[in-house]
Amino acid sequence: MAVRGRPPLRSSMETGDNTIKDIWQYSHNAGQEFDPDGMNQVVDWKRTVRKETGPHDRFSLGSSLMGESPVVRDEVQSRTFKRKSTNFSIQKSIQLLDEAVGTPTPLLRSAKKTPLKHSTYMPRPFPSGSKFDVSSTLGATPGRSMMVSPGSMTNLSMPSGFGENTLNSSVPFTPLRGPSALEALGVGDVTTTNVALLLEEDPGLTASSGLYGDFLQALKAHPSEHQVFDLVASYTTLCTDQVTLLKKLLNRATPGQNKFSKTLGVLNLLDQEKNTWTLLGSLYKDRLETELKGDEEAMMVDQLGKHQSEKQIISSLYDRDETTRQCQLVIDWLERIAAEELENYYDKVEFFSDQSVAWENTLHTLQNRSAGMPSGLERPVVTEMDPDAPIRQRRPLADLDREDEVRLLKYMFAYVRAGQLDEAQRLCAKCGQAWRAATLEGWRLHHDPNYDNLGPGGEVAPIEGNPYRDVWKTVCWRMAQEEHFQLYERATYAALSGNLRELLPACETWEDYLWAYMKIMVDMRVEQELRVSSTADRALSELPAGYWDRVFTTEAVFQELQASANESVQAEAKEHFHLIQKYLILGDVDVVVDEMYEWTKNANSRPPHHLVRFMAHLVLFLRTIGRCTKDELCVAILEAYVHDLIEEKHTHLVATYVVALPQDLQVEWYARFLEGIHDREARQGCLELAEQAGLDIPRITKLVVENIRTKDAGEFSIDTDAALEAATSEEDRYKIEAIDWLVFDPSQRGEAMRQANAVMRTFLAMKKHSAAREVFNKIPPGSIDVIYKNWQMQTGTSALPVEDDNAIREYLCIQAYLDAHDSFNDWFEHYHNSKPTKPALHQGASFTEKIAFEHRERQYETEVGRWNHTLMLQTKTTVDRIYNVLLFVDGGWMVDQREESQTDESRSHQMALLRQLCLPTMCFLLHTVLHKTTQYKECLQLADIIASDQHGLYRVFRKDELQKLLQLMRDSSIALLDKNMDPLGYDIK
Repeated sequence: MAVRGRPPLRSSMETGDNTIKDIWQYSHNAGQEFDPDGMNQVVDWKRTVRKETGPHDRFSLGSSLMGESPVVRDEVQSRTFKRKSTNFSIQKSIQLLDEAVGTPTPLLRSAKKTPLKHSTYMPRPFPSGSKFDVSSTLGATPGRSMMVSPGSMTNLSMPSGFGENTLNSSVPFTPLRGPSALEALGVGDVTTTNVALLLEEDPGLTASSGLYGDFLQALKAHPSEHQVFDLVASYTTLCTDQVTLLKKLLNRATPGQNKFSKTLGVLNLLDQEKNTWTLLGSLYKDRLETELKGDEEAMMVDQLGKHQSEKQIISSLYDRDETTRQCQLVIDWLERIAAEELENYYDKVEFFSDQSVAWENTLHTLQNRSAGMPSGLERPVVTEMDPDAPIRQRRPLADLDREDEVRLLKYMFAYVRAGQLDEAQRLCAKCGQAWRAATLEGWRLHHDPNYDNLGPGGEVAPIEGNPYRDVWKTVCWRMAQEEHFQLYERATYAALSGNLRELLPACETWEDYLWAYMKIMVDMRVEQELRVSSTADRALSELPAGYWDRVFTTEAVFQELQASANESVQAEAKEHFHLIQKYLILGDVDVVVDEMYEWTKNANSRPPHHLVRFMAHLVLFLRTIGRCTKDELCVAILEAYVHDLIEEKHTHLVATYVVALPQDLQVEWYARFLEGIHDREARQGCLELAEQAGLDIPRITKLVVENIRTKDAGEFSIDTDAALEAATSEEDRYKIEAIDWLVFDPSQRGEAMRQANAVMRTFLAMKKHSAAREVFNKIPPGSIDVIYKNWQMQTGTSALPVEDDNAIREYLCIQAYLDAHDSFNDWFEHYHNSKPTKPALHQGASFTEKIAFEHRERQYETEVGRWNHTLMLQTKTTVDRIYNVLLFVDGGWMVDQREESQTDESRSHQMALLRQLCLPTMCFLLHTVLHKTTQYKECLQLADIIASDQHGLYRVFRKDELQKLLQLMRDSSIALLDKNMDPLGYDIK
């Protein structure tokens, strides 16, 4: 209590960033042993200088909840702050330094966490082992969820067993195998070990990219149906770890950097995802347990005629009324969200008072006045210090006390919003307002445990709750409507009394509004049950008339939010995660799937990758519990996630999620994914992953090659006017490398040959013989034997099916053509570029030069002889290989020997066009070889072969090509005449 004549004690505290900066500088500049008292003197001196240089902004609830530190007061400065012990100074310094580097302080690590509970009504737990035992299945939430501390449930005289059937135990914690996401990323201290993250173009996306793999690990770690809620708990833990990491990154961000705005967006997205997984696990565990419940009527009959306390009545209500129980779970969930935002900041309101004295400045003023001392305050203030004095006398408190009062009421409401009534009471008591803490005590349901039986040895147990709770609630309603009360004070009592009209003005976000409506709805249901089922000796007092004005349903609550007068709430109601949460609460799974499907199909505004990841795993969850009815839409959502995985190059994840698709889509999507893999080792690894996942590798690899070779391919046509050899493009190279997909597995050698034939047909039509040769070389030597062996192992016979037989024949046809073409190129190179040059002797040469000339001439004749010999050999080889094409056995070149039951019209058409392109070309090349080597008679024999009906080569010639052929034959006949032979090459007698 403040002493007469002494100014009230204050803890001086300004913006946290400046103080941390001073401490940081002192710790780095000090060249001697750390001196906490010396550091505090330096910090206090700098604080005084800053205080004298200009005023500071006042502290508000909004800033406090965002983590801003309270400001220095101009009027007074704490004396006790300067008299702190050395131990406290060291702890304070370490705490502030920990905040500067992002390490959780001892205060945060040991902060008292109130269990998530039904803040107004607590159902008793279901009997252990019952089919609908929610309390045994709802375990502790992971990570930073609200944990039950010893004795915390009894601080407010809660009934035994209360608090177990609530959200804090709704999602059991299941640790992942191996290190957590934070440990894997090494973010114990971002400033020293992960500075590289801050240098990324988008730190948020980089830091959270590991979530995709983490979710897959969690999925694999919980494969069975009975582990589905453990899986949801793992998802929640992963998101919680990522949110923690991103907050650390933002704490180290330089203000004004645009890239961190993206990080903030990722943080908000993952925070909403974490909340949604928590809600999902809580609601659907309860719903699945409810489906297994026995007959409710038997339970109701058992209670007829029995005396029941208020606690027992409401516990029974929660046991049998699914809607009320699940609405309370939603309230618990919303309170947990608020608690997580509040728990790191709530104690800052206590920085403004070192004594448990209410209104210390007003008290000091009154003490000075009663002692005849000048108070320095001219305005009138209350003359009495009882709690009702400001309202009764209609006089204000001292200015600083009014600020404290507003701050306290804001935080008190924040505690109520977070479901932490015990913390609100503690704070009130610490600030000297124990009477206000007492006003928050009357909500407890009355229960006399001694009514049914006494304790051991006839011991009388204490009576719980408030027997006049109905009277207390009416008083709270009136306090909520008192105009002279501050906004947050009215809202606090409105929340306790079910007064929605006075509660909503203090709410700001969509979550706040949903909490308010849900809380009022459950409150009404509880009051209705008490008045119907109460067995009390006295009649309950009537609630105010306005209490029953509007009776809400869950659907009506969301309609109210959608039509809210608060524009920001309207906008938040349309956000992706809020829509998902809405329909999960309503239990309308089909609408959830419809909404998510529409988002994936919106090309103008495609959802973020993390949202798509969440939607895919939500679909998998709904499938597991048997709640997914629109399978076609669910498949489309999974396809969107597979698309994102491919786009983001998460190659090791694609196979697992492709398996969730129908078989045809599995083949299509994995083939599309493999099209973008170019490294040979990476291709082998992707095929191994596909094999482990159970995908149909033969169909996939076949489709990969087909997709690549038909990509950007127009109608198959031939260009007779094109150059003899066309260059190989990058696109051609891509098609060539695609054949590798089919040669990894020897059992696919037949398919590899068919696909290679198809690619080579295209290249031959474009006269890209070098590219065709590369494709041919992709097929390993001995592949024909491998095909025969594979078929014989499968069937025991050596007779190949028609498809394989025709593919081998086509492969040999192409081989013959490429060999002939390569041989002609070698002949052409030898004939035109390798012929020796005849030496020349200039006029007036000396004797020595003539001797050298004669030597060169003899050498020339030797080289010419060698050249002619090589030319004869090359000519014979070229002629033989060209004839191998023209006179290909069993029906001709590129003609199938056996007919398939289902003819591939496209392939047949391409082969016919290739005959029209390649066979005339081969004839012209053969004539060139024969004519250049003066084999004129053989040139004319070529005409006989072409005109032969046995081979029918003349059928593939166009009219202009026949005219060209006849002109070439004419030239050969003229050459024969010049040699004194007849035009057909016979000797003239």
